[in-house]
Amino acid sequence: MKRILLFLFVLSLYGPEISAQETTYRTIKNIAYRDAVNDTYIDSLCRLDLYYPIGKKDFPTVVWFHGGSLTGGKRDIPKALRDKGFAVVGVDYRLTPHVKVADCLDDAAAAAAWTVKHIPSYGGDPSQIFIAGHSAGGYLTLMIGLDKRWTAPYGIDPDTAFAALIPYSGQVVTHFARRKELGIPNTQVVVDDMAPLNHVRADCPPILLLSGDRELELKGRYEEIAYFWRMMQVAKHPNVKLREFDGFKHGNMPQAGHFLTIRYIRDFQK
Repeated sequence: MKRILLFLFVLSLYGPEISAQETTYRTIKNIAYRDAVNDTYIDSLCRLDLYYPIGKKDFPTVVWFHGGSLTGGKRDIPKALRDKGFAVVGVDYRLTPHVKVADCLDDAAAAAAWTVKHIPSYGGDPSQIFIAGHSAGGYLTLMIGLDKRWTAPYGIDPDTAFAALIPYSGQVVTHFARRKELGIPNTQVVVDDMAPLNHVRADCPPILLLSGDRELELKGRYEEIAYFWRMMQVAKHPNVKLREFDGFKHGNMPQAGHFLTIRYIRDFQK
């Protein structure tokens, strides 16, 4: 585990290597990633935007799930992840309380499966797909990467379909929205089958766990992520890293996290 000081972080990561390359990028918006089946809510929310480099082959792809407590937020292509030589898929998904948390997870799995199956037609490498997201998006990232029941209906295995999981300040105990469904207060820690922590295993994809400053994060968020990291060590997973960003709160920690994600993806290419 490392606490990363901002000035050292910027000096080491935000240098010439991250500068924009002379590549043209295209954005295709509002792609439906699942059949609406006469459901207007699915038709409006189960959409994604694809941002990818034109004329390149075998590039990596980041599938990005937005945050918002599973109750709000909207898809986006983070500015810091643009023009870096890889594709980014910004995903919308249905939200509670209009649907259950299980439906949010089903949408996340469907969007990831769409990417695995379709990115080769745009030039992407289907073996280099990184699943990432902030807060609620980090929760979705871990759940579909650890619990195979979500991706199984779409014919993919996360262990072989995903290069790595990169949750930004993701909840690893049972999500707040799920606790609300069950009538359990936020002060009661729950680790049921809807919690990433309940699916710790040694054979899942590599994981880069990112957290804001433990003193500025949501209360208990760093500690639960750190415990997840520790349990992965107990399970003897060979490749799980935890990074904490000094001075960054829950809301702005992606500003630091994106730079580390870029380096992490580039290291995969070496």
